[in-house]
Amino acid sequence: MIKPASAALGEKSSGPETEQTLDTARQVLTTEAEALAQAAELLDGDFARAVDAILATPGRVVVSGMGKSGHIGRKIAATFASTGTPAQFVHPAEASHGDLGMLTQSDLALVLSNSGETPELTSIIEHTRRFEIPMIGIASRPDSTLLRAADIAIVLPPAPEACPMGLAPTTSTTLTLAIGDALAVALMERRAFTPENFRAFHPGGKLGAKLLKVENLMHGRDALPLIRGSAAMSDAILEISSKSFGVVGVIDDAGALLGVISDGDLRRKMNTLFELTAAEVASSDPKTIDPSALGGEAVALMNKHKITSLFVTDPLADEPRKPIGLIHIHDCLRAGVV
Repeated sequence: MIKPASAALGEKSSGPETEQTLDTARQVLTTEAEALAQAAELLDGDFARAVDAILATPGRVVVSGMGKSGHIGRKIAATFASTGTPAQFVHPAEASHGDLGMLTQSDLALVLSNSGETPELTSIIEHTRRFEIPMIGIASRPDSTLLRAADIAIVLPPAPEACPMGLAPTTSTTLTLAIGDALAVALMERRAFTPENFRAFHPGGKLGAKLLKVENLMHGRDALPLIRGSAAMSDAILEISSKSFGVVGVIDDAGALLGVISDGDLRRKMNTLFELTAAEVASSDPKTIDPSALGGEAVALMNKHKITSLFVTDPLADEPRKPIGLIHIHDCLRAGVV
């Protein structure tokens, strides 16, 4: 008898059925992991040729596949597009009803089919041959129609599907997805794709937030809490209070950063605080960060040193220790950089 959802949720499963379920899951993962290891061993020059061909393509990589291969194809196209390789997915059934126009002679076709005999792919295969459009095929049978027609054939290893009946696409789709990921990463490396490039394609959500630069988050010169090293501590405390960052930067006559006074420094020197100058209270060698650094780097630096603010200095400027901004942990939290 199947338990109602309200009764089953939150309860720990145990007993023979649970063990059988876990054994099944482990067998699926083991089967697919072994197939991935086999695929890694069998990679050859055709994979490298595929990367070269994509790099040489002036247009887009047009990915196509039917059924489960189509779902994998959409993910591969999305991964390509987000990592510097222009790509789009074309549904093979729609291709014969006008969407073949999306595949031009400046493009490259990446066609997926486990069997290599998917009838819906016929129009795309014929179109690439007629107009001499480069085609990479990924399938499990080297003698299949797809791979015989392809300019570059990537053959999946002869691994069994994880489905107990050997019918549902499981291992084969995992292999195809992994080959797509391998192509994308190899292309990223060849293109010298940087975090800055990555951010350009991922401006939204938590990923985009993690890739924000310090210069996008920092407070500018006008907001900086700064005071001369010779200033009295009463003035330093007023500057800390007025700017609300919990710190004040201590600068020399040229504006270079000598040190930083934090709440902790005030507590440590409390007994003689008002007998000292700002320079005498400040912690020397303050932690700073470049404006081009990622927000995530700023958070990591603040966490490492148990501080809440970083002065931003430009190492390329004539006076690299001159503060140009300040980033506070709250700025990072508000932007979702955690």
